Amino acid sequence: MHFSFILSIPHITLLPTLLQSYKEIITFLAFSFSLFTFFTIFAFVMSQKCHQVIISLASNEGQKSHLQAARNQLGRILSDIHYTPELWTEPVHSQRREPYLNQLCRATTTVSANRLEEALKEMEKRLGRTHNEDGIVAIDLDLLKYDDERYHHRDWERNYIKELIDKL
Repeated sequence: MHFSFILSIPHITLLPTLLQSYKEIITFLAFSFSLFTFFTIFAFVMSQKCHQVIISLASNEGQKSHLQAARNQLGRILSDIHYTPELWTEPVHSQRREPYLNQLCRATTTVSANRLEEALKEMEKRLGRTHNEDGIVAIDLDLLKYDDERYHHRDWERNYIKELIDKL
C-alpha cells in the first residue's frame, strides 16, 4: 500500500529530526523577519526629521489648572520639551480684568507646521476654549516658531514673550 511507505518504521524514526530541522528553519525565518522589521521601522523613525518649535501658552480663567492640562496634552505630541517659568501679565485689549498666566514651550516634533497648528486648536477646544465675545480664554496655544519660520509676528513684540524667550 502507498500509505505503508509513509508510515514505515525508518520514516517515523526520522520524524523528530525532520521536525527539529523545520523548527530551526522557522525560528531562523522568524528571527530574520523580526530583524528586518526592526531595521525597517528603525530606518523609518530615524528618517523622520525633527523640527524645533516654540509654543506660547496663556490663560485668563482657571489659569494654573488650564496651563497644567495644556502641558499634559503637549507632552503627548511633542518631545524634548522645556517650559519657561510661568509669568502673570495684565490683560491687553480685553473686556476682562483677570490677569493672564503665560508660559513658553520649546520642543521638537516630527509633524508638519500645519498639522501641529491643527493639533493645538484641537487641544484648545478639548480644554474649553471658545471664541465668543466674553473675553474668557480658558487656554490659548499658539505656534510661535517652527524651525526658522516665525508665526504670530505681533506676539513677538509683546514684553512677556521677550522676557520668556530668554528663559528658553
